[in-house]
Amino acid sequence: MLKPVIRRGRKGDSVEFLKLLGKLAEFERLEPPSEEGMKRITMDIFEDRKLGLFVAVVGKKLVGYALYFYSYSSFLAKPTLYLEDIFVLREHRRKGIGLALFRACAAEAIRQGCGRIEWAVLRWNKKAIRFYEKIGAARLDEWAHYRLTVKEAERVCGLRKA
Repeated sequence: MLKPVIRRGRKGDSVEFLKLLGKLAEFERLEPPSEEGMKRITMDIFEDRKLGLFVAVVGKKLVGYALYFYSYSSFLAKPTLYLEDIFVLREHRRKGIGLALFRACAAEAIRQGCGRIEWAVLRWNKKAIRFYEKIGAARLDEWAHYRLTVKEAERVCGLRKA
């Protein structure tokens, strides 16, 4: 078996990355990004640098990725690396690739002077929860995550009727 290589994503990876993103959407039982969404995420990663991307490559094939961005902790007065996605194709799981991708993100957080790394995990994804707890991550039960869609934000701003 070829050893996986973890490296930063390159613009030439965009087609394979988008296929992996579609596989993640399938796994999470979500709709994949629209055509416009795929164009935006590609631009945000490879041109505007709003997002960071690490990829796992076996041979010449992308088999996993970690997508991240930075937020900020006012109380730590330091950036936070927020891990948006970490995904490995089913046939390449349980081979240390997910851990290697996570370590790449952790090393990046250290390099960037972050005070912490945060992410969310679906409650039904028990394997991921076990993985995170095994590496020492703490579940933040005292925090409730909320989400407001753009349509709801428009309503809050008075730009749309309820």
